[in-house]
Amino acid sequence: MTAANTPRERAQLEPGLPALEVNNLQVEFAAQGGRVQAVRGVSLSVQSGETLGIVGESGCGKSVTMMSMLGLIPMPPGRIVGGSAKLNGRELLGLSVAQLNKIRGVDIGMVFQDPMSALNPTMRIGEQIAETLMIHRGMSQREALQRAVALLDRTKIPEARQRARQYPFEFSGGMLQRAMIAMSLACSPSVLVADEPTTALDVTIQNQVLELMREIQREEGMAIVLITHDLGVVARMADQVAVMYAGQIVERGTVEDIFYRSAHPYTLGLKAAMPDAHVHVNEKLTAIPGSPPDLFAPPEGCGYCSRCDYAMQVCDKHLPDLMAVSRGHVSRCWLQHPEAGVEVEGLYQPAAKGSPSC
Repeated sequence: MTAANTPRERAQLEPGLPALEVNNLQVEFAAQGGRVQAVRGVSLSVQSGETLGIVGESGCGKSVTMMSMLGLIPMPPGRIVGGSAKLNGRELLGLSVAQLNKIRGVDIGMVFQDPMSALNPTMRIGEQIAETLMIHRGMSQREALQRAVALLDRTKIPEARQRARQYPFEFSGGMLQRAMIAMSLACSPSVLVADEPTTALDVTIQNQVLELMREIQREEGMAIVLITHDLGVVARMADQVAVMYAGQIVERGTVEDIFYRSAHPYTLGLKAAMPDAHVHVNEKLTAIPGSPPDLFAPPEGCGYCSRCDYAMQVCDKHLPDLMAVSRGHVSRCWLQHPEAGVEVEGLYQPAAKGSPSC
């Protein structure tokens, strides 16, 4: 098969093939006292030109899901127990470090959560971007530095040539995030993983960074996996959304499904916790009571059961599968069982008919 130079060209070679496809991924960490089951059977996919938002509380497994398949978690103590992860049809799990090094930064780029710690403080920004091009594209140092300046200019960093000669400490938070995006785009990857790309940025800079990502996606046709706990960012950026809780996907669908036809009580809880501009200044935000389960010993049933106001007897002992709510929309909740017979205000339940058989 002829090599393709851009995500758009790669997508045209095998139309319909997901840019990234993950099936039943399971990851655990050895720790004092046992093993933490951090990712428990996650399945998701994203097409070229599409944005998948992965949303959930801190510690639910969002970042570990993506970093584990790229070999970016320490092993040990981390370990991939099972599953599959394919990038443009190629299996990633089981590849050696040398093989992954030829893929990371070339076919898949990553914008890390904290750009200050992700960038080398002893190297100039332009040199760090150029290094990627010299290693993966075989450019000379001069060519690579010229391309680095062009990438910084493309990400709307002013006076790009001068900025390329500066060190990370001389950049603001927003500029560091732009520099990370420039580095991740250097080799025109088919998939961009953005891990909390707007964390610690003020609202104006957040808006600029998100708009930059959308603009580049339109030009390149690449897929974006956006990891965040901010539903506002998801609503603006995502085409598809996966809601994660306790190492599992509890709801998955289009952005319209998740926001307007929420089918899992946890999703309702996340939406209720969002700040509302119309709420009185002295009114408290609605928090989800309780805490996530201990993943040293995950519960037999639904992980959200102890925090759910609508939990039934079946929820405590039996883990629900992802049940179809509508085409492309699934929810891991017994309330979506055809015989549930329980109606919940605000919860989309097209299948309620009777009572649980379990």
